[in-house]
Amino acid sequence: MKIIHVADLHLDSKMTANLDNIKAKERRNELLITFNNMISYAVKNNIQAIIIAGDLFDTKNVSMAAKNVVRQAIENNSGIDFYYLKGNHDAESFLAQLDPIPDNLKLFSGDWTSYDLEEDIVLTGVELDKNNSNSIYNSLVLNMDKFNIVTLHGQESEHQKKDKAETINIGELRNKGIDYLALGHIHTYKKATLDARGIYCYPGCLEGRGFDECGEHGFVVIDIENKRCQTTFVPFACRNLYTVDVDVTGSMSTVDIAEKIRGLLDKKDYSPSGLLKLVLCGEIDVECEKDVDFLSKRFESGYYFLKIYDETKLKVDYNQFALDESLKGEFVRTVMSSADLTDEDKATIVRYGIQALAGEELN
Repeated sequence: MKIIHVADLHLDSKMTANLDNIKAKERRNELLITFNNMISYAVKNNIQAIIIAGDLFDTKNVSMAAKNVVRQAIENNSGIDFYYLKGNHDAESFLAQLDPIPDNLKLFSGDWTSYDLEEDIVLTGVELDKNNSNSIYNSLVLNMDKFNIVTLHGQESEHQKKDKAETINIGELRNKGIDYLALGHIHTYKKATLDARGIYCYPGCLEGRGFDECGEHGFVVIDIENKRCQTTFVPFACRNLYTVDVDVTGSMSTVDIAEKIRGLLDKKDYSPSGLLKLVLCGEIDVECEKDVDFLSKRFESGYYFLKIYDETKLKVDYNQFALDESLKGEFVRTVMSSADLTDEDKATIVRYGIQALAGEELN
């Protein structure tokens, strides 16, 4: 039997943290399209069940369009059973709209609920809340002769944290007869050993939405045969996000920095469909001519979205100004003599002062 384990789709996310309204709407639609494409993948690859381990939606208030896309995708694929365990972001309004609930949509509650996927494969899950998060572990009883999948949504921990309903106490789930622990909540793929018998897995989010969700994203295929399973992470996002550090140490101009950016981008070969955050780092001379706006415009056309963060440190050779009798020299010496400023603040003030004296736009 083949099963897809997916989580943290966060459909209908606003997507406005980095993108303008047009691209934000486009990305919201792409999340829905990727969800549909995943189901098409399931049909083509003889997947019989899809476990959604929480956070199908991003907020409690979901657009009617997103609800309809998900509802129709489930109803139109009656040959696949969808096992939907709600997470901390999910919307009750979606289920309220379904009347009746499709036969192939299976739900969970605040008590352990089990489904027989095949004669020897059982899926068991519970939705965590403040009332059950400390007590559910003792009530989990599994048939040791079956292949047992357990699904939960929350942050893994070796200990239960008081008043933290989203915490999953991994230690309490060991030696319970679990073969595959299907988790959701962490947005990065992770697979690890649970105990001598089983493993636990976070598939990560289906699509990265911000630069805290960089890299490949997708879902996990569980292939079970003779009570043993193989798992495969399937990269499936239509766009990936990347944070790229660019060391520009020694650069003296915008042209120098642009060359270093170009060399790094050519070497890594990031997809033009990707979203990139370039972080300028390293140490540059306080008199380095640097135009971040120009650099952004220079490279943004090559990617779906690109922005540049400047985290460079300023290097000031104060000795070269020690005997400088010009206004610039006097300014630098005055700033340097201040006991109330940190070295970083002094360097920044010196940079702005030199730019102002040269009649340049401050940046």
